Amino acid sequence: MSHDTRIRFDYSPAITTVTARPVRWRLLPLMMFPLLGGALVYGLTQNPLMHTARESAAPATDAPDLASLPGEKLDVIVQRHDTLDRIFRQFKLDQTDLAAILGLPGARQALSQIRPGDKLTLVHEDGTVHALNRRISETEILSVTRADSGFAAEIITTPVEFRATHAYGTIDSSLFVAARAAGVNPETILQLANDIFGWEIDFVLDIRTGDRFHLVYEQKFRDGQYLGDARILAAEFVNAGERHHAVHYASADGQIDGYFTPDGRSMRRQFLRAPLDFRRVSSNFNPNRRHPILNSIRAHQGVDYAAPTGTSIKASGDGRVSFAGVKGGYGKVITLEHGGGISTLYGHLSGFARGLRPGQRVKQGDTIGYVGSTGAATGPHLHYEYRVNGIHRNPRTVRLPDAAPIPADYLVDFQSKAAALIAQLEQGRGTAVATSEDGQGRR
Repeated sequence: MSHDTRIRFDYSPAITTVTARPVRWRLLPLMMFPLLGGALVYGLTQNPLMHTARESAAPATDAPDLASLPGEKLDVIVQRHDTLDRIFRQFKLDQTDLAAILGLPGARQALSQIRPGDKLTLVHEDGTVHALNRRISETEILSVTRADSGFAAEIITTPVEFRATHAYGTIDSSLFVAARAAGVNPETILQLANDIFGWEIDFVLDIRTGDRFHLVYEQKFRDGQYLGDARILAAEFVNAGERHHAVHYASADGQIDGYFTPDGRSMRRQFLRAPLDFRRVSSNFNPNRRHPILNSIRAHQGVDYAAPTGTSIKASGDGRVSFAGVKGGYGKVITLEHGGGISTLYGHLSGFARGLRPGQRVKQGDTIGYVGSTGAATGPHLHYEYRVNGIHRNPRTVRLPDAAPIPADYLVDFQSKAAALIAQLEQGRGTAVATSEDGQGRR
């Protein structure tokens, strides 16, 4: 396979149904990956690089040991349309107990909005409730227990620990396959592609065999149990031999929170490269294209992104709606004015976002419409144009305006933290490469 071979950036979801009685389970969506072949790559280094304490400052308190209470323990997974009343009736639990529990200060608020997938743990004896637990946040549990004087409720704090670790991988067939081999969750690799490098790299069309990534990122633990991945702290991506770096920075006053290059330039550009999640580019920017319907040479002054009808289309940048309606071969179309002589156009839509109207201000990433095939279109796709002072530019290659750099007041703090994160990247990459070279790593 040559170095120029393009790599797939996709995954396929699957759904598994699990049933158990008396416990009720919901459908659990599992992120499954396509097996596209190719060698697996470097694995996840297990030794954390550091520990960060971002958990609640409140002291941790152990929840009551429900297994020690008399009676039967029920783990109930809330289903769609479930209510507490319905759950109590299904398991023949005392409705008077439910009324007493909901009368406790704080309990009604914590229990009134149960959602599908929530877990309730109850202990009862012949329908008489002795205890009820429900996790109400990542760091808190509502605990209700019966005492001689009646029910009592308290909020149990269960702090989450964040540990930083790193992963290193080389792409052979798919970014997601390489990420899985490195032990990285799909949500984390999407964060890498969409929130960090998505303004610089086209992860659908520009990924190549031999491209590499290296991450320093956080994992969440509670009582030593892994809960999932959190944010990426620092990242490196090598695309077609070009090395890209990014670090996360959050100022102490909360005014700045985002990803930046090591010299302080924001990774977030003023415009998105592609304003939707698409399957493929069905037609590129081409001044000499033969029109598929008119059968004549007619400049194609935008990029066509094929996607299913109804796919959300996002504003590629902050701006104002200058037109939303029907215009000739464009069909249903939206035009945004962004200032600085830049405008963008979105054509062949099936419909507009609710309430969208000329003169309205929109933010980058706001849904403005939906993919369709109105006007002179052979199938569902978005026709996207980028214009500078009325002149069409190729949306895939035009240099996008940079976002504002780190303000001077924060620069010293940023440089200190960025240097430490880049050092961790270098240290972790050196360890991963050395492990691979001595035959202990995975390729």
